[in-house]
Amino acid sequence: QLTGRWYSIGLASNSNWFKEKRDLMKMCTTIISTTAEGNLEVTSTYPKGDQCVTRNSLYIKTEQPGRFSYTNSRWGSKHNIHVVDTNYEEYALVATQISKSTGSSTMVLLYSRTKQLSPERLEMFTQFSKEQGLTDDEILILPQTGEAGSMGM
Repeated sequence: QLTGRWYSIGLASNSNWFKEKRDLMKMCTTIISTTAEGNLEVTSTYPKGDQCVTRNSLYIKTEQPGRFSYTNSRWGSKHNIHVVDTNYEEYALVATQISKSTGSSTMVLLYSRTKQLSPERLEMFTQFSKEQGLTDDEILILPQTGEAGSMGM
């Protein structure tokens, strides 16, 4: 199952907020639990400046396995979430199509159970993001929080 704690390792997006904020982004945690109905309760922390802010979302399951929908009433956006690939114990690759009145955007997230993932998984994330039409400057491997300069290759 997808339940438990995940770290956001990779983030790719062609939305405007991502372009503005990408230099500030850091790795944060996401806790996923399931409801009795089989929906996902997702508690994400997002980097905001130098702190993480928490946001709770309810991902409603759809007819198709691995696909969920989420509506953000505050921004008036609808999210179609697709768990593309996961082995539950190590990583999860999630693609989200976000549509709102001003247009649509794509977001790809790479979650990991630990703060580091193998280069193969990172490569898979990068390749998948490119297949979704995202470019190099829209794809980001997130730096670990509180550990500047630990991304030595």
